[in-house]
Amino acid sequence: QVQLVESGGGSAQAGDSLKLSCAVSGRTGATGWFRQAPGKEREFVAGISGSGLYRGMADSVKGRFTIYRLESKNTVYLQMNSLQPDDTAVYFCASRADPSYSRLESQYTSWGQGTQVTVSS
Repeated sequence: QVQLVESGGGSAQAGDSLKLSCAVSGRTGATGWFRQAPGKEREFVAGISGSGLYRGMADSVKGRFTIYRLESKNTVYLQMNSLQPDDTAVYFCASRADPSYSRLESQYTSWGQGTQVTVSS
């Protein structure tokens, strides 16, 4: 049973940076970050392959967010720079056994509880 625990959310001003962590227990393949803003559907933010060699970002965060993993800590990070009010959402990490990441939330089998990120202008 894979368990994921997110941390690092909080409040920020526009232009600030935050780093989210997703601690993964158990064996897993690819990991993804998704977010859900109030009144909106959950959307893909970033994904990273099980090897860490392949990564993908949503167009809305490309150039501002980075996803990476540290195997020694079994943790996947989402570094968020130049935050904007539109980045306000609950952020979830998710994993799947397949080593290739997917942009589809239906492809992920394990989910964390989410962490709130609020960005004010």
